[in-house]
Amino acid sequence: MSQTVTYTIDPVHSTAGFKIRHLMVANVRGEFPGLSGTIVFDPANPTNSRVDADIDVTTLTTRDTQRDAHLKSPDFFDAAQFPTMHFASRTVTPLLNGGGEWKVTGDLTIHGITKEVTLDVEGPTQEVKDPWGNVKAGIVASTKINRKDYGLTWNAALETGGVLVGDDVQIQIEAELARQ
Repeated sequence: MSQTVTYTIDPVHSTAGFKIRHLMVANVRGEFPGLSGTIVFDPANPTNSRVDADIDVTTLTTRDTQRDAHLKSPDFFDAAQFPTMHFASRTVTPLLNGGGEWKVTGDLTIHGITKEVTLDVEGPTQEVKDPWGNVKAGIVASTKINRKDYGLTWNAALETGGVLVGDDVQIQIEAELARQ
């Protein structure tokens, strides 16, 4: 019988970041520091592991208050109506190199629309004890989505051709986990 380990995501030391093309010439980066959730890891049988995580859309920051307000508006995330994004894993598949890398496939809900996504995950890292006696580990996860798949379709045509906002969104999650 395997011994599962349950972790909670430490929101103070975790973030979900993104980057997207702007004006077809550069990337804009932003983050959602409001990341929370639970990871149940089964080291003896990793395919039994599972992830359940939430991102608080209202915590969005791109370091530009006007842009942040627009992104939280009904034109994009509509944070008043859809204040949370949610990910629930369905499968955890270890990569063949055995180095703590995984494909985690599950359902991602953004803006009330749920689609399947696969995260490339590194970790969990080796556990360490913090100065207060808490046991911690970490993960890094990444994926790419098309924002239009989630109803985030607002855009503006550029005078010189092209569009203001790209469709592909790179997502990077850095999470510190607290063993329960």
